This record gives sequence, C-alpha cells and structure tokens, in this order.
Amino acid sequence: MTVDRFPVEAGHVLMFRRAVGYPDAEAGADTAGQQIAPPTFVQASSQFEPGHRLRPGVEPWWGSAREAGTMPGGGGALHAEQHYTYHRPVRVGDVLSSSVRAGDTWEKTGRSGTLRFTETLTEFRDEQGDLVVTARSVSVLKTPEEEQ
Repeated sequence: MTVDRFPVEAGHVLMFRRAVGYPDAEAGADTAGQQIAPPTFVQASSQFEPGHRLRPGVEPWWGSAREAGTMPGGGGALHAEQHYTYHRPVRVGDVLSSSVRAGDTWEKTGRSGTLRFTETLTEFRDEQGDLVVTARSVSVLKTPEEEQ
C-alpha cells in the first residue's frame, strides 16, 4: 500500500477511536493538533489509496455463502503478524506519505507441510520526509502438496 498524501484529520481519528472502542471517544476530537492517533491508525491510510482492496466502493456481489468459495483477489495467504515501530507519535494535523518495500522471506517445514513467510515493510513519513512509523506485516502461505 503506497499513499502519496494521508492527512491525519481530527474527525478521522475520532471515527477510528469509536470503531475500535476507545472509552474516551465520545469526548470528541482535539483539533488543536495535540491529539495522538491510536497505535494502529496508520492502517486507515488505505482509505486514501485509490483502488485499494480495503477502500469502500461499489463492487459486484460475489456470493451469498450458499456455496463454498473465496473472496475475489485473495491469494490464499494468511495475514500472520503485524508490528509497528513508532519513531514519534502520529498527531492530528500530520500529513503522511508511505512507501512499501519487500522484507525478508523464509520457510518452515513441519508435519503439515512447508509454510512460506513473506515480510512487507511500509514506511510512513511526514511532510519534512522524517520517518514517523514503520509497519511490518508478515503473511504466510502453505506450499501446495504437489510441490512438496
């Protein structure tokens, strides 16, 4: 996920806080630029990337669950881990951008077969280019039996 411009707005932070159940969310959002965004808030940057699969949009209905199937665009991988390294707090008023790069890959073999792990690193920077957050995501994919 690469985003050119991700404004951290008070209303957006407030909606995020309400969605994840922060008890003080009903107190309102601080528009003075002093409010710190919740720890996982940078994931909301997908709302600012046109075409991102998590961004709401009008799409054809892909099933009623009456029959087995998979979600379109899914590759069978499982989101296994998510880590955040904060170089400074994300605050209302920040305007961030992000860049994505591949991290490490590794395999583990056990009784049920071989699992392939893939790491993706997303760096969020402020308007001055300073690193604010590094998000590390790990996905895992089971190797098909015929490849083993």
